[in-house]
Amino acid sequence: MSKLVTLFILLFIVIGLAVATTVILSDVLHISIKITSVINAIIIATAGIISTNIIARIIKNKTGGLVGKTTAESLSLVIQVLGYTVVLIIALTALHIGVTSALFGGTVFGLVIGLALQTSLSNVFSGIFLILSRPFNIGDRVTITTWQYGLIAPTYPPKFFSNDFLIPGYTGVVIDIGLMYTTILTDENVIMKIPNSIMLQAAVFTHNEEYRLVRTKYEIPKDLDPDIVIPLLEERISKLDFIVKKPVIKILDTTLNTYVIVIDAYCKGQYEEPPRSEIIKVIMKTIKEIQSVKINAKDNSK
Repeated sequence: MSKLVTLFILLFIVIGLAVATTVILSDVLHISIKITSVINAIIIATAGIISTNIIARIIKNKTGGLVGKTTAESLSLVIQVLGYTVVLIIALTALHIGVTSALFGGTVFGLVIGLALQTSLSNVFSGIFLILSRPFNIGDRVTITTWQYGLIAPTYPPKFFSNDFLIPGYTGVVIDIGLMYTTILTDENVIMKIPNSIMLQAAVFTHNEEYRLVRTKYEIPKDLDPDIVIPLLEERISKLDFIVKKPVIKILDTTLNTYVIVIDAYCKGQYEEPPRSEIIKVIMKTIKEIQSVKINAKDNSK
């Protein structure tokens, strides 16, 4: 019963679109158009769009393993553009409208439609440019930030009175580049679709390096000699299996009772949080051991 109701609703929508299209095209192009021709054109356009999308999806899935995901996406995009163009020409033919008449016969109507579709067409052409220029590929881990904003400074003094700047952006893995949107799986495991027109303007940081610089800051009591703490930390952090080369440790700042060290370490992988977590564990364990040795030495001296 529900399927029958759905069918009647769709039929009603098609007839309504046919009547509206007939009236609009007759007034704009000043030609006589039959409702049956409009219905045929709508059916042709619907079937053509569905068929084009199915064919493009099949080609993308079948060729992805052979030529790579990005090239397969390019082929799929070309097929969609060509398919939609062919469907449009066939639909106009069913309406007995020449392409020239459609393009130049309704100047005002075309201008209104062009303005209405400005954003959509911008996304489509931006998607084509993204695939051709390839600032990133499917599978890349990227950070997306709009070029207009750049870096921003903290609005309040953060811990350790950091001089670092913040990058207002989203980081994740590119999983699809479509005709309208680029899809990213963020580091928070959330799927985000960004319009291609924004992606074309954005600054893109690509994280495809084998190793990256990870900066870690830690606050240490002033009663612990940095000439003892720093060499010991350098030795122990260097033994971590993800460390590429010897870390650089410097004193960044001081407070009334503590000093702040910064550890710059080149670590394998594209993520900062896992190696930083392990480095902090080493620092905490080392500081605890040094404090224990110092306490025992005081007790023995008594």
